[in-house]
Amino acid sequence: MPRPRSAAHGLWRPGLGLALWFTDDLGEPTAEPDPAVMPAPVAAVLGDRKPRRSTTVPGPGGQLVAPVLTLGPERAAALLDRLGPDDGAGDLRYLRWVAKSIERFVAVGAVTPVLRSDDGDWLVRWAPLESVQWRTWVQTAAAAMPAALRRGGDLAATLDMAAELTDRYARNRLGDGPWEWVAAPSLRALVDGEPLPPGEVSDAGAPAAWTEWSGSVRSAETLLVLRLIEPDGKRPGEIDPVAAPPDAPWRLEVCRRVPGAAPVRADPVRMSPVDLDDLASELARALAVYPPLKRVRQDRGSLDFLLTTEEAEALFLEGAPGLTKAGYEVLLPTSIATVRPALRLAGREQPGRTALTVQAGLAEIKDFAWQLAVGDAVLTASELAGLANTMSGLVKVRGRWVRADRRTLAQAARFVGEQRRAKEDGTAHDLGDLLGLIADPAALPAPLVAVDGLGWLDSVYRGGTIAPASVAPPSGLKAQLRPYQLRGLEWLVTLWRSGIGAVLADDMGLGKTIQVLALLCHEREAGPVDPTLIVCPMSVVGNWAAEAQRFAPDLRVLVHHGADRAAGAAFAEAVAGADIVITTFALASRDREQLSALRWGRIVVDEAQHVKNVNTAAAKALRAIPAAHRVALTGTPVENRLEDLRAVIDLVNPGLLGSARTFRNRFAMPIEREQDRAAARRLTTLTSPFILRRVKTDPAIAPELPEKAEFTIRASLTPEQAGLYQAVLNRLVEELRRSEGMPRRGLVLASLTRLKQVCNHPAQYLDDGSPLLRRGQHRSGKVELLADILETVAADGERALVFTQYAEFARMLQPWLSGLLGAEVPVLDGSVPRRDRDAMVERFQAGDGAPVLLATVKSGGTGLNLTAANHVVHVDRWWNPAVENQATDRAFRIGQTKAVQVRKFVCAGTLEERIDGVIAAKRELSDMTVQVGEAWLTELNNDELYELIALREDAVAR
Repeated sequence: MPRPRSAAHGLWRPGLGLALWFTDDLGEPTAEPDPAVMPAPVAAVLGDRKPRRSTTVPGPGGQLVAPVLTLGPERAAALLDRLGPDDGAGDLRYLRWVAKSIERFVAVGAVTPVLRSDDGDWLVRWAPLESVQWRTWVQTAAAAMPAALRRGGDLAATLDMAAELTDRYARNRLGDGPWEWVAAPSLRALVDGEPLPPGEVSDAGAPAAWTEWSGSVRSAETLLVLRLIEPDGKRPGEIDPVAAPPDAPWRLEVCRRVPGAAPVRADPVRMSPVDLDDLASELARALAVYPPLKRVRQDRGSLDFLLTTEEAEALFLEGAPGLTKAGYEVLLPTSIATVRPALRLAGREQPGRTALTVQAGLAEIKDFAWQLAVGDAVLTASELAGLANTMSGLVKVRGRWVRADRRTLAQAARFVGEQRRAKEDGTAHDLGDLLGLIADPAALPAPLVAVDGLGWLDSVYRGGTIAPASVAPPSGLKAQLRPYQLRGLEWLVTLWRSGIGAVLADDMGLGKTIQVLALLCHEREAGPVDPTLIVCPMSVVGNWAAEAQRFAPDLRVLVHHGADRAAGAAFAEAVAGADIVITTFALASRDREQLSALRWGRIVVDEAQHVKNVNTAAAKALRAIPAAHRVALTGTPVENRLEDLRAVIDLVNPGLLGSARTFRNRFAMPIEREQDRAAARRLTTLTSPFILRRVKTDPAIAPELPEKAEFTIRASLTPEQAGLYQAVLNRLVEELRRSEGMPRRGLVLASLTRLKQVCNHPAQYLDDGSPLLRRGQHRSGKVELLADILETVAADGERALVFTQYAEFARMLQPWLSGLLGAEVPVLDGSVPRRDRDAMVERFQAGDGAPVLLATVKSGGTGLNLTAANHVVHVDRWWNPAVENQATDRAFRIGQTKAVQVRKFVCAGTLEERIDGVIAAKRELSDMTVQVGEAWLTELNNDELYELIALREDAVAR
């Protein structure tokens, strides 16, 4: 049984009012209540007074004698109104609920006047209107009554309380309004509560007659009609309105309903006293429903109300719905339409522009301006100034009153005014800001409904992309473009003509190189242009030169590479005689000053994901080299984080997506951490005009591509591997106990590398030069699986690519695999010179030598065509689907004729298997990018990390 505590209690005593009494911590009545538990409103009423007079009150076990303090109905109503829902004991909270219910009945006008006799005087009182709602409430009140109050009396006390409070609440709502025109004493008594004059009631049956009259209120149709007239509007029957001054009020006419005719404006001078009293009674009830009308100025000589524009708007929004719900007819001007403020962007294309730098931003757009439209009307500067600080949603536009959301209207007017002033002082929105506002309408104060005369921005607004121009394949291109490649050429040409940087992000193998060569051939058909600088990884320099020679033999190619490369005036002279200059990322940084001094028509950055870190020397150099047009090529616009995407787009369209911090707060964090799909859609809308991405798996792109099957192959650890794995794990657990912050991050990443090396082979982890096999037995489950797969591939006359992220592991595998397959297996890593690399790829493609090519993911995973292989093996994992897919695409690309099998090794029961599961679960959002790689592992707490990397019993083959 719960322990009693100090509390304030309440009991309604008919004829007296609210009796307050108190209990102490033992539940016993007390005259000294604890101030700490007393509700503040009760304490305010008590002041220094204490309960003195004792009476019987209902208690838990029966009647109690308690000191009480009694409040009359007026003070009781004030107290109950101030109490909170949790103040006091259950009986006091119940009485508060009764008071709140009565207040709601009065607010909707569900009351009626009644006549009562009191000690020889006749009083007119407000009482609840008998209705279904009232009877339902009475039943609810009876059921909700606390047990203690039931023992203290029946429902009569509650009904007495309801009657007393109804009269006081109704009279309070009527307030001190201008009731001079109320002539009848009985109606005046409803307002002031005074007794009727002697002789006013002479019939003993008068109370029954009043009851009968009051009952007619429930069945008779209301006579009152309220009609709102515009300041310069016309009334029914008028031909032309009378011109009104700017500050003229709105008139709310008090009208009478006439059967079979339109409502007639009430004229108190011509109305009979009975008709006037009837109408006044209904008007009093209407004012109780919508009390703000009591504060409105009234027209002298009539019953009409004169409203300001703000008061008229409130009548539209709140008063008319409430009055209509209570049964009153409110006629609003039908000519006042509800409109939605809307923003427009308007401008006119500047003729004669062909190619522009993206840094020019909106230089191609002339007379660009924001506009605000209300309905069909575009507002002028003076109209905007008048609306910027409006306090009303009722506005007059071009001689016509309209309704609009007040806040939206004012904010939109201020926004457009600010933009116009910004244009005048040179701080107007740049291209990135403008695109951001188009892509993210939530950032605007009103909907953007039109973009006209702004060239390609019109297309972006209407469809989210730039409508490409129709372009014929250039005659200088000695290749047949596929349909999707022709569309890519048209897109590149359109962005070039508009001075917009482009990110061509087609899947590996879809021919990004040939689309760029087609662009270079196309632009030269119209006349001479400045040369294009192509910057790419060293591994694909030779491929670019060869592809240009093969497909665009008329283009003059200069390879800027090697120790004997030209410099100074000789280099400038060589560039002047070239159409294409090809160089590497390293040389772009090293020769930055020399490259920046020349005039380039375009800079093309191939494998642009390599310069995603904007702080590297190569990334800074590429941004410093001036060019009229910029193109980035990448098969993976997003590798690890959305910042990669921003970096690539910023490379070709500087500043378009804002600063790194702005982009991180607006897009990266909501998408990567919270998987915010709305933010992802906004980012897609914002970037889609500048990114073109097609994937090989789309049948409409490459229907001739064979199937690709991917398998996760689980290898078991050998006992030696399991022992080493557990040793690394034990060491990590011990060191984590005394490590935190950046040292902890480095410790986790280093330990993950050690564990992955153990999973590859003990010799890689130990780095002791020991053999791959010992006494003819495999020391690594992965290496044993690899041997089985590659022997089968060789026996079937097929070829395979084997990828690892560790160059030293590839070097360890090479002599053993060469012996196994009877031919020297080539290794492609970062130490191989470009010419040797090209020769290696050519031999493999020709089918010469060993059927296997070993490669590191970094060196062999991009820019190479290795379609001779139809098997791909990832011995260890990068834990980045984009990077692994890019490596796989060396074989799965246009030109592949065989079904491709991709095998990804993981060691069962280890961190490799569990991380693979985590990455697979995140694939749903990987295209818009979820954080991948290994950095996220460092953010796990120690328990989560232990769970992830722990060695399970099934890790070792038995």
